[in-house]
Amino acid sequence: MRGTEGHRTIDTLLAEAEIPGEAPSGHGCAVTRGHAVPEPPAWPPTAARGWRYRTAREQAVHDLDLAIALIVGAPEAAAVLAGLADRRRADPEGALVFACLLHLTGHREAAQFWWQFAAGGGSRTAAFCLCLYHRSLAEFRDADHWREQAARLARTPRPLRTPATGPAPRCDLLLPDGIRRDLLRQCHRGRHPRLPAAVEAVLNRLRVTGEDEDFGEIPQPAPGLPGELARARPR
Repeated sequence: MRGTEGHRTIDTLLAEAEIPGEAPSGHGCAVTRGHAVPEPPAWPPTAARGWRYRTAREQAVHDLDLAIALIVGAPEAAAVLAGLADRRRADPEGALVFACLLHLTGHREAAQFWWQFAAGGGSRTAAFCLCLYHRSLAEFRDADHWREQAARLARTPRPLRTPATGPAPRCDLLLPDGIRRDLLRQCHRGRHPRLPAAVEAVLNRLRVTGEDEDFGEIPQPAPGLPGELARARPR
């Protein structure tokens, strides 16, 4: 997914925070193999890199909303989520996408759990989401911790994955085009993005584990979840 002029992508947000963007991971759809988040467009000459909001907290809220919209709308979001949900693989990229979906449906503490899971698996984008999440709560010491973790992960080489054999996976999108565009539209209008009720219902039906001491109830990704989300339609 390419950004239009003036739109900020994940890598742009990372660059503004002086955190290098995500390196290729080596699996996913053939057309965009290795990219779990969208590639950034070139900055237009007139694009201002200053903050749009009055406080660091307000800016972080907006940047996190935009990052989430870009992550769930990325071409490989469905494939990496399926790796986590269908095969029960401890995939940090799948956990990153799942966390973003939970945050969109208001499960903020559960989203934090899955972002931490993804960051622990080496996802610097998840660490950056945690930085923004804590800044949005004015928890600046925790935000600085995750910013440092994102920078550390950027310097840590990730092991190469064994290339998949057989036919290339289908590049099905996680969410219908209209929903993905609407999430970005809400962000660029300064609103908190929300999924349609039909999509939220799919996520709210997920099985939860026993209540965690720190994060409360933690929804678990169910087999077939990407397909259910793709079939959900606004009424």
